[in-house]
Amino acid sequence: MKILIVEDEELFRVSLCDDLRSNGFDVQGAGSAEEAQERIGQSRFNVVLTDLRLPEKDGVTLLKWIQRNHDNTTVIIMTAYASVQAAVNAIKLGAYDYITKPFSMDELLLTLNRIRQYQIIVNENIDLKEQLKVQYKYKNLVGKCKEMEDIFELIDVVSKSESSVLINGETGTGKEMIANAIVSSSPRAKGPYIKVSCAIIAKDLMESELFGHVKGAFTGAISDKKGRFEAANGGTILLDDIDDIPLELQVKLLRVLEEHSFEKVGGTKKIKVNFRVIAATKADLLKMSEQGKYRKDLYYRLNVVPINIPALRNRKEDIPLLIEHYSKLLAQGDPITFSPDAFGLMIDYSWPGNVRELKNLIERLSLVTKNKKISTAQLPDELLRTSVSTPEITGENSLENVLEEVEINILKNTLSKMKGNQTKASRFLNIPLSTLRSKLQKYGLL
Repeated sequence: MKILIVEDEELFRVSLCDDLRSNGFDVQGAGSAEEAQERIGQSRFNVVLTDLRLPEKDGVTLLKWIQRNHDNTTVIIMTAYASVQAAVNAIKLGAYDYITKPFSMDELLLTLNRIRQYQIIVNENIDLKEQLKVQYKYKNLVGKCKEMEDIFELIDVVSKSESSVLINGETGTGKEMIANAIVSSSPRAKGPYIKVSCAIIAKDLMESELFGHVKGAFTGAISDKKGRFEAANGGTILLDDIDDIPLELQVKLLRVLEEHSFEKVGGTKKIKVNFRVIAATKADLLKMSEQGKYRKDLYYRLNVVPINIPALRNRKEDIPLLIEHYSKLLAQGDPITFSPDAFGLMIDYSWPGNVRELKNLIERLSLVTKNKKISTAQLPDELLRTSVSTPEITGENSLENVLEEVEINILKNTLSKMKGNQTKASRFLNIPLSTLRSKLQKYGLL
């Protein structure tokens, strides 16, 4: 800890500096507020111990200057008994504490040790916040694996541009959250943000939904309607499940993306719009285009900046972070905790529904578990089923032998998960208890 003593009485200042040095502190002295300001400007001090009464500028003036220019420096006021009220006022202005003269070295050391512990906690919190900035960079986007770090860096770059973005990922990987992160960090953040789920709009209504229609364009069009692209003017439009856009509508969509203008259904007037497009897909659009199911020119127009989100099963190291994040975010009272066995199953599970499935499970567990402690008994059956490797069939290894080996592995795994409870194992395998015991006896597992 580095300390600056500000005291105009030289003998007292030198003596105090020597005593603190003998106790292991790095100490300098200053005879006035002006000299203290000069020293603080040249070197960083953890603590400034200043007398209240100083020539020209007093200790309160020095405190205010430190507060304005070096607010991470802790200030202690030294004062005579008669000036205690002034010292109390200094604390109201931001001083950490005051100490009255004459004081013992033990009294001062006790105060300095309290400050040392306080600054350790502050520094730990700063370090933790820096770590969280990496792991929780964009609100609910959580991850520390290399793939997610690359995505965070790409979001930083692409959010400042106007380029089209195509987000690829399985259902539940968080494509919309990636889009939200881009928009919230972009110059268009204050503009409209229109989200369109192409998967849920009926195909015969999609053109009207996207581009609007004029009165009388079709049966039921009783008035003019503004489409999603027009609503997105000045902002961003997210086309989610872009792979579900009908082939016959893709030509018009391509023209809108290239020209930023369109006509409403049934209309002839050109409408100019200023928007940025972000698209998301759960399918391989390039493969679809090669199969004639998607226009290749539209794919290339959308795929200016591709962002590929890995499936959760391919980013196992992020699962503990996600469990912790959602356990706190969705907590009904106290956050839920997992037993080591349950936590291990959560890590090993393949999560076909990806992050969405994990989030939904934690929300369900948080609602229905009274003691907030999750064991394997509270986990759904699909997490208890472990994958069983299938032995290779060879000339020496008949199909009958392979099936027996698979059955033995299933029985062993199930009994292990059920901690040897045969009744639970039979219910889990959906076979009578007598059949289970017969099989266990057959394979020598009893």
